[in-house]
Amino acid sequence: MNNPWKEIDLDSYEKHMSLDSVYQRQAMNEIMKEQFYAHDVKTLMILGIAGGNGLEHIKKDRIEKVFGVDINKDYLDECEKRYPELCGTLDTICADLMRENLHLPNSDLLIANLLIEYVGYECFKKVVALVNPKHVSCIIQINTEESFVSDSPYLHVFDRLDEVHHQMEKTALINSMQEIGYAKELVEEKNLPNRKKLVRIDFKKSLTEGHPMNLSEFESEFSKLDSNSKSRRLEKVK
Repeated sequence: MNNPWKEIDLDSYEKHMSLDSVYQRQAMNEIMKEQFYAHDVKTLMILGIAGGNGLEHIKKDRIEKVFGVDINKDYLDECEKRYPELCGTLDTICADLMRENLHLPNSDLLIANLLIEYVGYECFKKVVALVNPKHVSCIIQINTEESFVSDSPYLHVFDRLDEVHHQMEKTALINSMQEIGYAKELVEEKNLPNRKKLVRIDFKKSLTEGHPMNLSEFESEFSKLDSNSKSRRLEKVK
């Protein structure tokens, strides 16, 4: 079966995501700026990068390498055209995450926004294990209506997505990541205008699976966070 994401036109996809009634592209752009700098990392990988939404927030003096992964080569070509200033920093990788012989480089941070829905928990765990990041940040969509794709003039473009779509649950993802040694760090929800919501969940690789972070380790990690992330971390431990 040919993956439907290979056939979806980028322009139609982005126009759908940008509609005021959908607002997912704008919302994810805001969240990605926070994802990039929540931790002190030098390399990051974005799974399902599409046309590169959010890449304008990359600061080359802080991030040395960005790996952009997608199954659609046309998306990656357009991504490179849009961000010539990231030449030497952005490496695009055309890959089907479902393939058994998958090869991906290691990265400090792995970002997967609205991606896990189309590969499933088990495949995502294998990708995480392969990339071996210190931190993982995900956005999943929680649906309050039957359709996982919002109504729009571009709805026909997504006709085949139900062939690869997996319903997401926050608790199921957290439990799935715990199985491979990644502990939940942060959960944030953002309501959308179409009765859906985006849920951002961040994970940190455990030093030893099941081993809690001691005080010195916590203080070392805490000192690397930006002010917003420090505030959120303090709220968690109150």
